Order: sequence, then C-alpha cells, then structure tokens
Amino acid sequence: MSWDVVIGLEIHCQLATRSKIFSGAPTAYGAAPNTQANLIDLGFPGVLPVLNAEAVRLAVTFGLAIGADIAPRSVFARKNYFYPDLPKGYQISQYELPIVSGGTVEITGDDGTLRRINVTRAHLEEDAGKSLHENFTDQSGIDLNRAGTPLIEIVSEPEIRSAREAADYMRRVHELVRYLGISDGNMQEGSFRCDANVSLRKSPDAPLGTRTEIKNLNSFRFIERAIEHEIERQADILEAGGSIVQETRLYDADADETRSMRSKEAANDYRYFPDPDLLPVVIDDAFVDGVRDAMPELPDARRKRFIADYGLRAEDADVLVGQRPMAEYFEAVAATAEPKLAANWVLGEFTAALNRDGTAVADAPVDSSGLASLLARITDKTISGTAAKQVFEAMWAGEGDADSVIDAKGLRQITDLGAIEAMVDEVIAASPEQVQQFRDGKEKVIGYLVGQVMKASRGKADPAEVNRVLRDKLSGG
Repeated sequence: MSWDVVIGLEIHCQLATRSKIFSGAPTAYGAAPNTQANLIDLGFPGVLPVLNAEAVRLAVTFGLAIGADIAPRSVFARKNYFYPDLPKGYQISQYELPIVSGGTVEITGDDGTLRRINVTRAHLEEDAGKSLHENFTDQSGIDLNRAGTPLIEIVSEPEIRSAREAADYMRRVHELVRYLGISDGNMQEGSFRCDANVSLRKSPDAPLGTRTEIKNLNSFRFIERAIEHEIERQADILEAGGSIVQETRLYDADADETRSMRSKEAANDYRYFPDPDLLPVVIDDAFVDGVRDAMPELPDARRKRFIADYGLRAEDADVLVGQRPMAEYFEAVAATAEPKLAANWVLGEFTAALNRDGTAVADAPVDSSGLASLLARITDKTISGTAAKQVFEAMWAGEGDADSVIDAKGLRQITDLGAIEAMVDEVIAASPEQVQQFRDGKEKVIGYLVGQVMKASRGKADPAEVNRVLRDKLSGG
C-alpha cells in the first residue's frame, strides 16, 4: 500500500572557531588522540566552563540567514547520560530556551516546485569525544579531542516527505553554513553530520507514526539511501501487521541497511536542568545588528541576481553560487568580460583545471583578472576560442599572462579579409566535389570546407569570418 512518509532532520554543524565552546583548547582536526583536551574538556572537578563569544556570533549569523528569531535570553542546560566519551557524565546543550527559534530553508520538492521547510530551533551545544574500536583487542580507545567542540544542532519540523527531499534539505543547509563562513562543512572530518527521524502513516491526515532515528549520516548519498531503506523496512513491518519500535538505528553503507543500535531515549530520560556553572546568554539588538551588517549576500539572493543581472541559466547560476569563492571569482571575471562567456569558461575550463589538480579557487594559478584578460582576447577576435584553450593551459602552467602567451606561441588570429579570401579561394579550387555538394544542398559539407581553411591558416583564421566568406563565394559563384 501507499504510505505517507514523514521525515525530520537534526543536523549537527561544527562552528568554525579556533577554540572550543567552553575551553581554550584548540579545535584543529587531525591531532594525536587526547592532545587537544584540557581539564575542562576532561571533566576534572573544580573547573568551570567559559562561553566562547565567537560561537554565539556564528549561531546568530545562521539564525538571521534563515529568517529565525534570535532569543534575547537563552540558557544552557545539562543533558545527562553516561557514555565513555563523555567524561563529565553530561553534555552542555540548550533545551527550553535555545538561541535560535523558527526560520525556514527552501528546497525543491518532489514535484519540482519550491518548498519551505520550517526549522524548529538551532541551539548551541558541545560535541562529545569519540570511541575508537579499530586497532584494539577486547577494548575500546577514547579520544577526547572533539569533546567540547562547538556545534549548532539544527532541528527541522517533520515536514520532509521523501529521501530525495531530505538530501536536498541537507545540501541546502550545507551550502548555507559554508557560504556564511560559520563552518567548513567537512563531512569526512565530522564537521557536518545528520540524524534522520523517519516515520510512516496511512495518510497525511492520520496521526504521526512511531519514529526511528538514524544516527550520524555524513554524506548526501548516504542520507538518501539510509532513509529509502528505512522507509521500505517500516512499510514491510506495518504491512505484515507488525508495529514499529521507537529506537536509534545505524546505517551500514556496505550492506545498505539500517541496524538497531539502542532504544530511543525521550527528553525526560536526559533529566535536563539549567547548568548552574553558566549564566544565561543575553543578546541585545546592537549585537544582532552588528552580525547582520557583517553577513554576505545569501546564496538564494545571489542565485536570483545572477539569473536576472547576467542572464544566466538557472542551472548555471546554481552551480556558480554553490561555493562562495566560485561565485566571487565569476563576478570578478564578469565585471569586465561578457557574463555568459565568463560563466562558460568558469564552469568549463577553469573548473576542470581545479578538479584535475585538486586546487582551491583561492589557489588557482589563473586569477580572475587573468581569465578576464584572456576572454577579452576572444571578444576582440585576437584569438579563436580553440586557441584560447591552449593559452589558458599555458597560463595555468605559469608561462605568463594572456598576451605574452599569445605572442610567444604565435596564436594571434588572422582577421585580414584579403588574406582570408585568398585562403578560401585556394580551398574552393582544391575541393570541387565538396563545393558541388554544398551547392546541391548538402549543408553539412560547409564544416569540411571551413576546416580546410583553418588548416591552411594553422588555426589562426577567424572561424566566423571564414564561414561568412565561404558562404558568400559559394553562393555567388
């Protein structure tokens, strides 16, 4: 039978601070185990947490970006549970009074229309440490480097209706936090991960079904596959007359299945209460206004502007805006170059070179002014589009700027009409069969004739001018 799918996501996003949320220990990734955990992170008695103001600023930035309410007063609470990688025996989080409430994230629904998914809350909290099971026999290791790492947990309303929509929602949030610069969003390093709550019901009007939670999904592909599997699993149970158990499950990517991890806790199991060691967080309007003034243009607004101002296709604007450095690079090129030509080159040759060499936009050997100068030589017909690719590769290899490479390689395009006409005459004289085919209506043969002229010019003739002269002469004679 057909089931109504209800999905809510809890995204855990590591904030881009240099130190932890309640201690001065660093947050850099890749350090040896337990070398970035101080007495506060280790839960030693007598030590007191001190809130990192930068974490507050980054959380407020996210809240403003999604149109949420920023709480003038928010409170940290203790979430009590015992686990080896949580040395205090509790996690400092926010419960009843989070810093961010409400807001929306726009996604593309399954029917192709835009949908707004409401956000319940985004609250500040500290991360736990990590249990290590590999390379140990009958033991587990504990690495507390991540303990105390600042997070915002972004909780959606249960309004997502499919695995594909869930992946799109996660992708949009990921794009946004990277765009704002509040997180590097590195999924492989654990900076951005997601828990998915999934339930089924008979119809949209029916009460919500029992939900299961799939923990720690760290890729867009995995979240889609995990949810699809969980939907099938729950449907099979319900259609066989069974009932769903509220539990936490893990996704096994190799087996492409979810497995039971533990029974799902409810809020009262954690015995939340305000943390007596931390004062309430009080934020005034001046602080919020300062954060708002420092924010960049948001992705959705920039995407719409690229389409309206530059005449770009929606799909091209979407790719360009996907990464803030790429969007800024394109805008710098388009400031002097024809926008659609700039978009084609940034999405084409430039992106291909970045991917081939594993280079970031900021480290590209050809900066925006360099690419703009190359495109200017295409526009003024100094070089052909084909020759421009050769020039770009030379520039990428560090052989000089566009004009230097063009001169060094002798790539300046032949635009002299007399020279082009002479070459066209030679090709027409040497190709009577193809000339007759063209005159008999075989239009495609013009490509062969143009190619012969380009060959004679060693690729230096202006192809558009060659095409025009050829057609004029063939039609007239």
